[in-house]
Amino acid sequence: MGTRLHLAAALHATGEEAFTATHWADLVREAEHGTLDFVTFGDSLGGAPGLDAVLTAARVAPLTTHVGLVPTAVVTHTEPFHLSKAIATLDYVSRGRAGVELVVAPDPADARHFGRRGVGPEPELWEEARDYAEVLRRLWDSWEDDAEIRDEATGRFVDREKLHYIDFEGRWFSVRGPSITPHPPQGHPLIAASEPLGDIVFGDDPSVPDRLVFRDADASASAGQFAAWHAEGFAGFRLHGDLRRITRELVPELRERGLFRTSYEETTLRGRLGLARPANQFA
Repeated sequence: MGTRLHLAAALHATGEEAFTATHWADLVREAEHGTLDFVTFGDSLGGAPGLDAVLTAARVAPLTTHVGLVPTAVVTHTEPFHLSKAIATLDYVSRGRAGVELVVAPDPADARHFGRRGVGPEPELWEEARDYAEVLRRLWDSWEDDAEIRDEATGRFVDREKLHYIDFEGRWFSVRGPSITPHPPQGHPLIAASEPLGDIVFGDDPSVPDRLVFRDADASASAGQFAAWHAEGFAGFRLHGDLRRITRELVPELRERGLFRTSYEETTLRGRLGLARPANQFA
């Protein structure tokens, strides 16, 4: 895990500012000023009105260069094929800084927005989300890195031998594939959730095996508390609250303690978090 901790910020906006791209871009630039690892964009089906998290992240991606962009996706009522290409696209426009936080929607009122299905108990929804995450990974891998030919002379765009059907069959959905978006720059954009089904777990138990565990915390906590939690085994923290207080007060204090970076080094989000680029399972 190393001696330095990781920091992320949960971005929030209310009122009219929540509907302006300029405001979101300013927030992300502030996070980048503080050399944070990534930011998350909240989203829900039944909460306060707001912009789509994935589209917002894609809008601000070209305006930043380093900080990771992790929008929320409610997987209970969305299709994995559509999300896979949206996050792959975000990985391209951000040049390898994309991720996605998967959440579920157990509220029957959310289901009534769609009218296609009821919802079961929350543990069952997380089982569905686990399959969902697996389909995302397989669709991202359905193109090999060198599948694109782009040969104008022969009119061949892609090597069909390097595109793969994923043929996923599960309880909740079946997906044949392949994707219509080439293999993302990171191979697999980051997958986060409050359950251990991806690369990062947002939770309170630092002992989850083979996962980076981020603890949610308020920005008002002293740097010493983060150091103590980090010593307990937490890889990092997703902070809520005043973003400028995080970047202008907390980050300098953590740097003085030698616990946080002073500049960006790795170019991809996976690389910054010490996660290897996954081998393509179909290659």
